[in-house]
Order: sequence, then structure tokens, then C-alpha cells
Amino acid sequence: MVENLFKFFLNDYWRSIDKKILFSFLLLFFLGLFFSYSSTSSLAGERLNKDFYFFFTKHLIFTFLALAMMILISLMNTHSMIKLVIPLFIISFLLLAFVPIFGHEVKGAKRWLDLYLFRLQPIEILKPLFVLITAKVLTNSKFKNSQLKYILSFILLFSIIILLIDQPDLGQSILLICSWVSIVFVSGVSLVFIFVFFSLFLISLSSLLFFLPEKFGYITNRLITFFDPNQGDKFQSSSALDAIKLGGLTGQGMGEGILKESVPEAHTDYIIAVISEEYGSIVSIMILLIFLYISFRIIKNCFNQENQFLKISLSGLATLLIFQTFIHAGVNTSLLPTTGMTLPFLSYGGSSLIGSAILAGIVLNYTKNKAYLYD
Repeated sequence: MVENLFKFFLNDYWRSIDKKILFSFLLLFFLGLFFSYSSTSSLAGERLNKDFYFFFTKHLIFTFLALAMMILISLMNTHSMIKLVIPLFIISFLLLAFVPIFGHEVKGAKRWLDLYLFRLQPIEILKPLFVLITAKVLTNSKFKNSQLKYILSFILLFSIIILLIDQPDLGQSILLICSWVSIVFVSGVSLVFIFVFFSLFLISLSSLLFFLPEKFGYITNRLITFFDPNQGDKFQSSSALDAIKLGGLTGQGMGEGILKESVPEAHTDYIIAVISEEYGSIVSIMILLIFLYISFRIIKNCFNQENQFLKISLSGLATLLIFQTFIHAGVNTSLLPTTGMTLPFLSYGGSSLIGSAILAGIVLNYTKNKAYLYD
């Protein structure tokens, strides 16, 4: 009896799931494992005097956990999943709020909570949930034909940005702002509102840089270094760009790259440059095309959605995924200032993988063929 129910449940899931998006996510997870082995073995063995498979083993464990989480979220009933948006967002927001009090500081940035077994970066969990809660506010029937919904969504964004700036984490702040703007734009907001928001944001940022230079001066330094490399240390971004040039189209070969040995955290913040150096720009372009294809499939699904919440949520998740991907690529190619942005699914790090799994699980859940969904 149980076996028959399991087979029915599995068959129903397999018929309803978007297989092209699923296989694309699985491919990214697999590539992340492969490149983690390639980019961290020498780091563990030669620089940190640990077992060559130390980082790869941790990445493998987190990949299995992330895959299980992705499948579990995608298996849930869509209606039940929507009901969990608010409590899950509250929990993740509280975790982010705990960072200034209990956070673990690394290289001057306090972004992690030490959970004994691993360090959790709450913003990675919060990002996809922020998209959902924003969509929830914008589609709430109580705020229909009211501008109050945009103000409430802005207050949510502002609360998170304040916590991120305090860490400090400008890269994630910019990513959330871009995602929020895209969500409210899709929802039909007036362009005047977006213009006013950007004006307030620029005024606020300028005020922080002017009145608190000792805390936020790093932003000014990065911008100055970006526009005039002679005015500051641009070693990391220059090394990444040189590695990409050195790799050419076909790469230096597996294990032959030097970027991972010369630049700290290359396996997280500069993974696309590591890949380009060893496997060539062709492989990097193919990876970017996978992200673009997933985003295309998500947006295409939006046209078939009658539920406004699902439509806005999927648009926001696609934007979040593609913005993060291209911010990472932009930093690696010196087209953008250094932000410390990871590449979803491929960068080393448990929090990044878990956040990617949550996003992937929600996308798979919301893009199910509704003809096969069970209530």
C-alpha cells in the first residue's frame, strides 16, 4: 500500500515538474562539485596543510544537503508553500538581525553566525524569501489600488539594507535593491516612484559616505580604485582579469591555474575566473548560458501563470538569479567594483549552496504544471 502511494506520488511529481529547469539546476550542482575539487585541492593541501579533499568533502556534504532541500521544497504542495512565506521570512530576518550581536567576524566583516558545525550567512537564506514576501505584499488584496503596498515593501527592503550595511555588505545590498526594483516594476508601479526611490537611495548613500567615512570609507576606496587603479590596491580584480586572459578560449588545463593560489577566497568570489583560466572562456560562457536558459524558462512560465503572486515571485527569483550571476561575472572581468559576490551553485560555501537550493526549490515548486497538482 505504502509502495503504491509512493509510486503514485513520485509519478505525479515527475509529470508536474519542469524537467528542463530541474536538469539545469542539477547540472549546475554537478559543475559546482567538479570545480570545487579543481579549485580547492591545492589550497587545502599546500597552503593550509590540510587533507587535499578537505574543502571538497565539505562542499560535497553541503551539495547533498542542498539537493535534498531543493527536492523537498519542490515536492511541497504549492498552496502550503505560499502559506509558509511569512513565517519563513520572519525567521530568516531574525537570523540576519542576530548577526550584529552574535555574528562571527572575518577580515573586518561580520556576516556569519557560528552554528558550531558550520557558519551560516543569513542573507543567503533571506534573499529568495525577500522576493516572495515582497510579492506577497504587492499582491495582497487589502492593498489593491493603493500605493501603500509599495511603501511597505520599501520598508522591508530598507530594514534589510540597514542590517547589511552595518556588516558591511554592499554587494548583497545592491543585489536586493536591483531585485526589488525589478519586482515593483513588474507589478506595475509608476516610473516616477522608481525615480524617487533611486534619488533617495543616492542621497542616503552619499550621506553615509560623508558623515561616517571611518565605517563606510571602504565604499569610496573601492569606487576610486575601480575608476583609477593607480589610486589603490586592485590586486584581486587585476589578477582575476589576467587569469581569464591567460586561459584564453580553451584554458591552461585542470589544476594548471595559478589564480586560486595567489588570490584569497578565489574559490568563492572569483570562481568564474578560476574556471576560465583552467578550462577556457568557452566553458565560462556555457555556464552563463545555463543561467540565462533557466531565467528564460522561468520568465516563459510566468506567461502561463494566472496567479499574480506566482507570476511576480517567479519574475523576482529569475531577476535575483541573473543579477547575482552577472554581478559575479562583472567583478571577475573588472567591469564592476569588487563586491565579494558568490556565483550561485558553483562557488564554494555552505550558505551559498543552501540559498541556491532554496531558490531552486521554490522555482521548481512554482513552475509545476498545475494540471497535475494535488490539493
